[in-house]
Amino acid sequence: MSASILHQLPELRMALQLLWRLILNIMLSQLHQLLQTLLLCTQLTIQRIQGFPMLIAQTMLHIPSRIVVFLLIDLQTIKEMEVVIPDPSKVYSGSDMVESKSVETFSSLQKQDGHRGLFVDRGVGSLRSVKSPDSSAFSFDLKQDTETKNSMPAAAAAVADQMLGPKEDRHLAIVLVGLPARGKTFTAAKLTRYLRWLGHHTKHFNVGKYRRLKHGTNQSADFFRADNPEGMEARNEVAALAMDDMIAWMQEGGQVGIFDATNSTRKRRNMLMKMAEGKCKLQIIFLETLCNDERIIERNIRLKIQQSPDYAEQPDFEAGLQDFKSRLANYEKVYEPVEEGSYIKMIDMVSGHGGQIQVNNISGYLPGRIVFFLVNTHLTPRPILLTRHGESRDNVGGRIGGDNVLSDAGEIYAKKLANFVEKRLKSEKAASIWTSTLQRTTITANPIIGFPKIQWRALDEINAGVCDGMTYEEIKKNMPEEYEARKKDKLRYRYPRGESYLDVIQRLEPVIIELERQRAPVVVISHQAVLRALYAYFSDRPLNEIPHIEVPLHTIIEIKMGVTGVQEKRYKLMD
Repeated sequence: MSASILHQLPELRMALQLLWRLILNIMLSQLHQLLQTLLLCTQLTIQRIQGFPMLIAQTMLHIPSRIVVFLLIDLQTIKEMEVVIPDPSKVYSGSDMVESKSVETFSSLQKQDGHRGLFVDRGVGSLRSVKSPDSSAFSFDLKQDTETKNSMPAAAAAVADQMLGPKEDRHLAIVLVGLPARGKTFTAAKLTRYLRWLGHHTKHFNVGKYRRLKHGTNQSADFFRADNPEGMEARNEVAALAMDDMIAWMQEGGQVGIFDATNSTRKRRNMLMKMAEGKCKLQIIFLETLCNDERIIERNIRLKIQQSPDYAEQPDFEAGLQDFKSRLANYEKVYEPVEEGSYIKMIDMVSGHGGQIQVNNISGYLPGRIVFFLVNTHLTPRPILLTRHGESRDNVGGRIGGDNVLSDAGEIYAKKLANFVEKRLKSEKAASIWTSTLQRTTITANPIIGFPKIQWRALDEINAGVCDGMTYEEIKKNMPEEYEARKKDKLRYRYPRGESYLDVIQRLEPVIIELERQRAPVVVISHQAVLRALYAYFSDRPLNEIPHIEVPLHTIIEIKMGVTGVQEKRYKLMD
């Protein structure tokens, strides 16, 4: 070997290492899709520990660079793969680590400049985790799914018809099952909001509303007894009426129906399945909610008495409470857990600190997304604060896009925001600050101290493509066709070499899932188009309204999430 070759060996070794890491990063870019695929199985139980349900295969290789790679050899290997759930306390609380989504590893959260958190680029990539010695494991059988057009991703489904065929071929009914006060209606409303935001034509059918319209709100607990033939017939009648309405709605173009009732007996569920036979290619998935925590059940019962129209005219709270408990006892006597068909069981998932999901005979893209969403949701109350960055110099000049610094007014807002956050979240030590990767958001977050700061590329402003840095007047003058196209349909319009609002919604889905999973407050400092899309999710606004939602500068929108639903409050810190 010549001296020149020996001299070049270190450079060759470094080049090979860089190439190897590049290959690994390309492979890891598919991790999110792989995790979704793991959910499409016939017999699966997901154990959620400490509210952290992310899955990772045990058959994996730990590279010295701390990058994790899946080894998928053949179908038999996949079938025999064991899946483990890590304990997040080993990741977040004790080790002082912050997840980095761009480099696929974890970086120490260092304190600097008066305890300011280090920005960690979180990217748009998938959720990931690290194996823990305290993991609990399960095995499953993965079946090959022959994807058809009715189970393919919606791709912000408002524009999916041309790709996937007529809507009549895509119908899914999620039929709730469970005793009263187990969170069925809350789960149904949350799932409806999520699917609508993704672009799926979704509607919530609450059988209780049908019952109250037909029979009034003054029905006592005796109405719900199994040995009351008149009451049983009346309840079956309104359930059939709601099912007929859902099927008719689907035949007119609806995609996902959420059928919200107790459906507590096998006989009732068989009735619903027979009604759906041969109609609009309807797939039924039962979603059963089970809760064994008496404290949570008692809390839900009391909320039910306070909020249910059934007890709106009952002046005596204790009398209403006893009546509802008698009604609950009537259901408990005849309750039959789901064991038939395709189903998802949510067992003690309410608190977000434990529980498990059991999945049977579930396949297809959309059912897999539903499972993935449900395993990340919980009812722990916490605020989410949304705000735009401080005014930038491009804002002053009326230019879109760019990566400019703040104006003088923007700098003042950054200081006011820091004061507000530090007072509002003074006792919330686990809170975090999320920004985009653009400097106008990171500069806005700079004065905030004492909280970790995490950058997401998914939170970057809508990509204006070739129009980046232009004013709308310049676009109108130089690109009149583009100007008119955007004016005609802001939701679907895509800037040349840029993005549309539908594209933004798609890339924000991992952010939504992570916000749902969080149990501590989060401050999101981002941009107008992105915050419009996020706000639309929490407020359940239609897709076509998203480009027109008002998200002013120098204003904080506080979203409170909890068992009573979603509440909003706005704080205007500057004019």
